[in-house]
Amino acid sequence: MTTTTAVPIPQTKEATGTPTLLVVLAGTFMVVLDFFIVNVAIPSMQTDLGAGAGAVELVVAGYALALSAGMVFAGRLGDVFGHRRMFAVGLAGFTLTSAICGVAPSIGVLVGARVAQGVAAALLSPQVLSILRSAFPGEKLMRAFTAYGLTMGLAAVGGQLIGGLLIAGHLGWQACFLINIPVGLVALALVPRVVPESRPARGGRIDTGGAALATAGLAALVLPLIEGREHGWPLWTWLSFVAAAALLADFAIHQRRRAAIGREPLVEPALIAQPRFALGAVTTMTFWSGMASFFLVLAVYLQEGRGLTALDAGLVFAVLGAGYMATSMAAAAIRERLGRHMLPAGALLMAAGLALLRVAVGEHGAGGHVAALLPGLAVDGIGMGIVTAPLTGAVLAAVAPRYAGIAAGVQSTMVQLGNAIGVALLGIVFYGVAGDLPTPATISNAFGDSLSCLVGLSLVVAVLTSRLTRPATAE
Repeated sequence: MTTTTAVPIPQTKEATGTPTLLVVLAGTFMVVLDFFIVNVAIPSMQTDLGAGAGAVELVVAGYALALSAGMVFAGRLGDVFGHRRMFAVGLAGFTLTSAICGVAPSIGVLVGARVAQGVAAALLSPQVLSILRSAFPGEKLMRAFTAYGLTMGLAAVGGQLIGGLLIAGHLGWQACFLINIPVGLVALALVPRVVPESRPARGGRIDTGGAALATAGLAALVLPLIEGREHGWPLWTWLSFVAAAALLADFAIHQRRRAAIGREPLVEPALIAQPRFALGAVTTMTFWSGMASFFLVLAVYLQEGRGLTALDAGLVFAVLGAGYMATSMAAAAIRERLGRHMLPAGALLMAAGLALLRVAVGEHGAGGHVAALLPGLAVDGIGMGIVTAPLTGAVLAAVAPRYAGIAAGVQSTMVQLGNAIGVALLGIVFYGVAGDLPTPATISNAFGDSLSCLVGLSLVVAVLTSRLTRPATAE
């Protein structure tokens, strides 16, 4: 069977150091930031564009859907045509579509631009991990993964703060998109100079049939998760879930058949058959389902339950970010001290922080000083920082180089699926308690119940990461 092996092109020392890391992580930061920052801008979008709630939801859903559905295919494109090349294409597209979003004259144009932005983000995202694996050998790779995780977490946590600052500065919702343009242009100009290319040793045709099945299956899964709750889970959402199961099952069969007759599949069955990688993918999805859903319900609680402005809520998020940054930057020292127990310990700290937050909410509800929330947020952030980057490294470190691009695509897809699934499922709990006409009191109760669910989810992550980091001889 033909295989595609990523072969790094020899680079100068300067081309595989800090400049490389800064450029590729700038792309990651923008992609993650745009998933979270747009929530802050929704009220002003509705006012300026005269859009209804359903239309504005598509601004969020269109981006998430295109991003999650396209990354497996994009990872394979990087394997075939070169990771740097596809990163540059995705970065250029993301910058251009950000500009279109920022000047959109109507909600229809904005929704279309957001879908295109999600496609560009899908092209960009999986290439980052492949580039890091090519550019940073040995111990340097773990430090690069640490920086990657730090970037993702800060973009997710900082989305609320950055959006709040832009809105408070009377720059309008457009600034939430236009801020990407200078960053994207500078990064794009530096890509040919500082980012190493990795090309396939052999060519190989892309499995377009498999790509169509995977994209359609993921779209059929993610769309009802994003839109179903808001519309009361109508019949089409359940039909979509059935279609997703059929399409993804057909995709798996299609991949095995291609591999059996010597044609290169989109996702190598041998990769998915590796127990550690499969467990890592599930763990990644579980972890990020808690992250994304927590950020959502926390933002709603702070602004609608506590009456904080977007900027003040962002400053509360900054406490979470401070804890996250502290342990992310000290990840190497923590790993040296805790070894394989690092990930489970981080997940347990997250559970402890969320439990502290649950106690504070139970005692103060919609009243009391916001400072009571800060210890729990800080502990949760510390745990997040311990888990995020090392989890990526633990999943990808054992993957053979020839699977680097597609493994990165699968890993990135699991992050986005986790985001969508977590928001959908926790949204059922939160809005089921808050009701159709929520008050500060019902929002407080809803947030408390959501925190109880998140504590349980963090404990599940602790169990999964314990199994993931178990020595191979113990499996």
